[in-house]
Amino acid sequence: MHRAAAVLRLLATAGRRGLALTDLAKAAGLPNSTMHRLLQQLQDERLAMRIESSRHYTIGPLAYEIGLAAAQQFDMRGLLRPALEALALEAGETAYLIMRSGDEAVCIDVAEGPTPLRVVTLHIGSRRPLGLGAGGLAILSALPPDERRDILENVTARIERHWGFPPELLAQSLEEAARRGHAVIRNRVNPGVTAVGMPFFDSLGQVVGAVTVAAANARMDPARLAQLQQLLARTSRGLRDALSGHQWRRRED
Repeated sequence: MHRAAAVLRLLATAGRRGLALTDLAKAAGLPNSTMHRLLQQLQDERLAMRIESSRHYTIGPLAYEIGLAAAQQFDMRGLLRPALEALALEAGETAYLIMRSGDEAVCIDVAEGPTPLRVVTLHIGSRRPLGLGAGGLAILSALPPDERRDILENVTARIERHWGFPPELLAQSLEEAARRGHAVIRNRVNPGVTAVGMPFFDSLGQVVGAVTVAAANARMDPARLAQLQQLLARTSRGLRDALSGHQWRRRED
């Protein structure tokens, strides 16, 4: 059981391209023959699947189905809400919790800060292509390079067509966000608004989503941006800790 769980964790971090048997065996510290046997068992249970074109292995469909069942048992939004509210209160601005859904970023929660001049750029359920808003850009920048490249190819034309954002500027902003570890956009989606986004990760080091703060440009000078980046980094660590498994709360029907 422990070995199978270790393999599933490796597959969960492999992305859509998967990993070769030899790479999995090396990462798990197991002989190739043992890894082959484990992978065969996981495939039989639909927990792993083999990509025939590359002979790599990736997470299987049953893992997704189990994840859906787990999502009904645990209240993700309720789990992360305290950290989002604390961020909005300390930052004094509207804070957003963004999750990835395929090639899109979805807003799953909003917490308003105490400032009387609130900037609300997203509502719960709002969807945008990854790379457009600060949250989606932060998520995209934290993905593995090959997956990041594939998604960028999928969303670039849509972003240019619907939002008029040039492909070269999109690629440049993505490189900057990846280098800095967070995303900053100004007048990109909403005129007169600056937003800062920071990705957060699970215990496996996989990006789960992003937390963002948005405010009017006049309130977002360099000193303020530096302060918000520190607050977002602390919130990101808090979200990771909340997702570690120690603070899960059952969803109450």
